[in-house]
Amino acid sequence: MSRNPLTLGRALARAATLLVAVALGLPAAAQTRPAPEAQPAPSPQRPPLSAPPVVAPSVVTPPASAPQPGTAAASQAMASAPVSASARRLYDRSRAQLLQVRTLFNGSQASVGSGFVVSAQGHVITNYHVISQHALEPERYRLQYQTPEGDGGDIVLLDFDARRDLALLRIVAKGGDAKADPKGVVARMTATPLAFRKTDQPLAKGERIYSMGNPHDVAFAVVEGTYNGLVERSFDPLIYYSGSINPGMSGGPVLDEDGEIVGINVSTMIFAQQMSFLVPAQHAAALLARSRDAAPMKGAAWPKLREQLMAYQEELSRNFLAQPWRTLTHPRYRFPIPQEQYMRCWGSGTSADAQGLQMQRTQCRMEHALFISESLQTGYFGVTEEVYDGSKLGAVRFSTIYSASFRNERLGGPDRDRTAPYCREDFVQQKDGPPLRAVACLRAYRKLDGLFDLTVLVTNVDAATEGALGRFDARGVSFANATQLTRHYLQGFAWTR
Repeated sequence: MSRNPLTLGRALARAATLLVAVALGLPAAAQTRPAPEAQPAPSPQRPPLSAPPVVAPSVVTPPASAPQPGTAAASQAMASAPVSASARRLYDRSRAQLLQVRTLFNGSQASVGSGFVVSAQGHVITNYHVISQHALEPERYRLQYQTPEGDGGDIVLLDFDARRDLALLRIVAKGGDAKADPKGVVARMTATPLAFRKTDQPLAKGERIYSMGNPHDVAFAVVEGTYNGLVERSFDPLIYYSGSINPGMSGGPVLDEDGEIVGINVSTMIFAQQMSFLVPAQHAAALLARSRDAAPMKGAAWPKLREQLMAYQEELSRNFLAQPWRTLTHPRYRFPIPQEQYMRCWGSGTSADAQGLQMQRTQCRMEHALFISESLQTGYFGVTEEVYDGSKLGAVRFSTIYSASFRNERLGGPDRDRTAPYCREDFVQQKDGPPLRAVACLRAYRKLDGLFDLTVLVTNVDAATEGALGRFDARGVSFANATQLTRHYLQGFAWTR
């Protein structure tokens, strides 16, 4: 999308105004006050409500030379225990189908990942995040592959599934001629492609499975681990794998005892041991079936990304809006707390005998985000509620701290991917709840037209020494869904009956 920044800014300002007017749909209890454009200074009383950046749970394919921003390397090195007979057998059997996927910039290596051959025509599966630089800037980055023996050649991008972090590639023999294979490299790779395990043969928890790839661009390796079922509270299924997936192994296959693909390496949990995650194999099989005959992609992938993200946010928003709110226990107020179907909630607070301000906090967020680029992850929701009791402070001291806390929220500034936030503030009287001060903010995506980051800040204004602060974040939603989500969140505030 190429648009004049001033035009985009004016459109966002109108959108933010319309968002509050449409989403609230309620009479104002006081005059409208525009939110300040400048970011307020942080309050020393408490950290902001916003959750830490959500990643998926970590991206495991940084450039070989240095870690990428927002990328978490695995927390430990490969295990030094001897390789089992099964692992050795499976590696020897699948070695010819393994390859390293390299992204080159001006002839030099920019990033590396892994992949594997899945058809006699030379189709290759890897992660989307492994080839994202090429997908978004094909004029600057190109793709190559390399085998365990050091042979290599060109490879082209046919399609991708950003939601599942998958990409479909195809090998091209040197010289661009599929028949120009004097060393027989491509012939060996495509002679016996790896096969997907049938979906009607599910694994049992505790079964041994084997992850393969090229960790840290050192050498091809096999890692023996355990299948532990699917990750709980995940919107899309992810396999929980007890084994060490290191940077550079992203996109590599994970095989069962029969040498069939059960998953694809995708991520590892930062600050944890042997907690890794795999994309279930059926999603890669579906991508291959859908785009086997596709022509190589031409031009940047932003239009296809937008199409996929629009469909994803529609499904995510529809599911979220269909869930009733849980409530935080309080003698005066009901606060909207999301179900934990695909979100995880944590509670904290001050001790009961603490002097001064008393606070309870509930923080909920999705732990999986969609990787778009090194600088952008999106497609997740988060909710934070804080309840304050300032009866030990008195009205004046409580009001000072409470107001500073509301000004402490960080919304982010303009960057290469999104505009600055445009906000609208209103005082709202709920039909069956306390009067609220609400601020709704939108940040537009520069290259994904029609997608926004939404932040809604809420505080009640009905008591001298009691109050609540709430924050709702939705990353990568349409304007229509931003409106519905704002209304849904505000309607979750009510009196306790």
